[in-house]
Amino acid sequence: MTPFQIRRAHEGDGPGFVALVRALADFEKLPGPTDDAARRLLADAFGERPHYELLVAEQAGRIVAYAAFFHTYSTFLARPGLYLEDLFVHPDARGAGIATALMRELAAIATQRGCGRFEWSVLDWNGAAQRFYERLGARHIAAWQIYRLEGDEIAAVAGARLRGC
Repeated sequence: MTPFQIRRAHEGDGPGFVALVRALADFEKLPGPTDDAARRLLADAFGERPHYELLVAEQAGRIVAYAAFFHTYSTFLARPGLYLEDLFVHPDARGAGIATALMRELAAIATQRGCGRFEWSVLDWNGAAQRFYERLGARHIAAWQIYRLEGDEIAAVAGARLRGC
């Protein structure tokens, strides 16, 4: 097994990170980020006011995995939470313990920052990921369902609120 290193991403990791995001999109059979979206993705990670944080795994001089995360807040716990948006290990690098190392690093960050929760979502068809997270001790929260507004839907809701003022 080739050794790997988990570390904070820096701007020079951008091309490798974007390639992995596109590989994740392929895996999920979704369209990946366009070139414009990729530029925003990097600006949102490495710009003046980052919107999320990024860990990468480097192996043999190549970025082979990433974890994108950000903070949430629990009013019931009155504590911050850590939300894992994506964790992806390139298929060529799987089986080396990289995903486990990323999750341990994220759990350490959550602990250091006083987070009361560390959460993420998993696609219902991704049984391998579900089993991986369960082996770590995570539990599925079946009582909660995800709801989402996107693009024009957000604008429509915002417009409705504005008209009602």
